[in-house]
This record gives sequence, C-alpha cells and structure tokens, in this order.
Amino acid sequence: MSAFFGPLDSDGRVPARQQTRVASFLISAHGALGRRFALALPLRLESAWQTELNAQFYNESEIVSLLLRATRWMPDLALGYLAAAWETAWFPAAADGIPDHALALAVDLATLAHAIHAGIRPAALLPVEANANDPFVMALRRVEFESGRLLQAQIIFLKGESLVPFRDAVSAALERRHAEVRKLWREMLEGIDVSSDENGLKS
Repeated sequence: MSAFFGPLDSDGRVPARQQTRVASFLISAHGALGRRFALALPLRLESAWQTELNAQFYNESEIVSLLLRATRWMPDLALGYLAAAWETAWFPAAADGIPDHALALAVDLATLAHAIHAGIRPAALLPVEANANDPFVMALRRVEFESGRLLQAQIIFLKGESLVPFRDAVSAALERRHAEVRKLWREMLEGIDVSSDENGLKS
C-alpha cells in the first residue's frame, strides 16, 4: 500500500480506478453540501449571510461539475454500496444542546462543511511526478484550493456571537463530523490501496 496515488501511467496520470473512486467520494460530499445550501436559501436574499449561502451553493456546484468532467471514469461495482454509506453520512443531524432547531441544523451544516473542507486534502496524495497538466491532477488541486477558501465562511459562522452560549455543543458537533469524514475518507483510500496516513487527512 502506497502513501500516494499510483502507480502512474507513462503519461503521469493517476489510475482510472483511483480517479473514479476518489472523484465519486468528493462528488458525493460536495454534492451533499450543495444540496443542503440550496435548501437553506430563501427565494429572496435579504441579508449578508444569505448572500454567502448563495456563493457557497454555487462553489460546491462548480466543484462537482469540475470533477465530473476531469475524471477518467471506469466501472466500479463497489460504488453502489459505498455511495449509499456516504450519502447516509451526509444526512442532516441537528446539533445536540441547541434548543433552536433551525440554528441546530445550521450548525450541523457548517460543521459538516468544515469537516469536508478542512479534513480532506486530495492533492496531498499526488506524487511529485504526477502530470501537472492532467485534468484530474489540476482538478484535485483546484478542489483543495477552493476548500481552503470556502472554509473561512464556516469558521466565521461557528465562531460568531450567536453561538457563544453554545460553544460546547458546537465543539462536540464539529468533532463528531470530523471523525465521520475522516473515517469515510480513510476507508475509501484503503479500498484503492492508498495508505490512510496524514497525507490525505487534516485534523
């Protein structure tokens, strides 16, 4: 088992099997965020935070679109049951200890987004000899860059004044979501013979 994707082909490309599995996981995760942001959006934007929700929705949609186009796909029989497990993990789960149900769901969405954006670093698994001009390689680097940028919105919300009385509840929800994402990402990588060390994870 290797700490990086590969073995690369003669053109420096990641094997199609690994591309398919990794892209499927990322599309599931970012697609789920996109759907939840879309459902949280009102028909008319009336505040700054709603404008940020709109931006997050479109950014998640762009990540999904990029991966769909940049990946070399191949049949993967395991994706049926894997996708079911992934999608179940992204279901809304109102944060415990916050009496306002709408706020508890918002915290859950923010902690899930934080875990996905901060906890998954797919470009770190690319070996140095990977073809920098390959669409999949460029896509993974773009996803990681965008995740770093999108992360700031979750940090601002989770550290906002409205959540100060619920700091322990927010911390517990954040820890739970990070643990879930780490477990799924690690298991997915091990299924394609990539070592589940800190190269692809960020706590």
